[in-house]
Amino acid sequence: MVSSVAVLSDIHGVLPALDAVLAEPDVQAADLVVLCGDHAAGPLPRQTLDRLASLGERAVWVRGNADRELVTLAGGGPTKIPDPIGPWAATQLRPDQMKLLDGLPLTVTLEIDGLGEVLFCHATPRDDEEVALVDSPLSRWAEVLDGVTAETVVCGHTHMPFLRLADRCRIVNPGSVGMPYGTTGAHWARLGPGVELRRTAYDVEDACRKLAETSEYPGIHDWNDYFVRNPASDAEALRVFSPRARGTSAT
Repeated sequence: MVSSVAVLSDIHGVLPALDAVLAEPDVQAADLVVLCGDHAAGPLPRQTLDRLASLGERAVWVRGNADRELVTLAGGGPTKIPDPIGPWAATQLRPDQMKLLDGLPLTVTLEIDGLGEVLFCHATPRDDEEVALVDSPLSRWAEVLDGVTAETVVCGHTHMPFLRLADRCRIVNPGSVGMPYGTTGAHWARLGPGVELRRTAYDVEDACRKLAETSEYPGIHDWNDYFVRNPASDAEALRVFSPRARGTSAT
């Protein structure tokens, strides 16, 4: 059993945001850092994976849909990623990094002090791109959590932090480190013995400057404007995600 865990999800290759979170005292003091998927599909994919790998055995990795699709793209396959930075990022990763992403698990379960059994996934425990939201009805959560026995489920994918109960199961979404919806800053969570949703403020203009100077992505300036300077509102994100959250099977 571990005493404290920092949960980081949806970093999306935004290394300045990741560095800001890793500098947090509570992240540095955590027994483990759980990475809930979509690590590298962004402007600094190779560098971001190297930084995460430097955490060594403290890092616990989970696969996200974008991680899976980077591997597919690198092998010449198709993608569902709407952002053209995904196909570009797939060309930037080394073979050892592709092997790392290809071997990541869909879920990881840990025993955490004060919380008991906690299941970590990217989207839902059964699928890495399925959508369930904070306001999804209990019937939807019962569907996506079918067979899950953990007292707490931690998911990412929708880039919006929330904490709710679904028929006694605690659902935690830490939000996104690199591409938050609703507000700026890098979002993450601290687990043990309770649950804290956290936001790390950082200098957005300095981050955009660093990304523009270090990323080789040809559309980096527009990407910075859209995802770092002016993130989509939660209302905009929910309009996109809500239809997908009404499905009756894994997608």
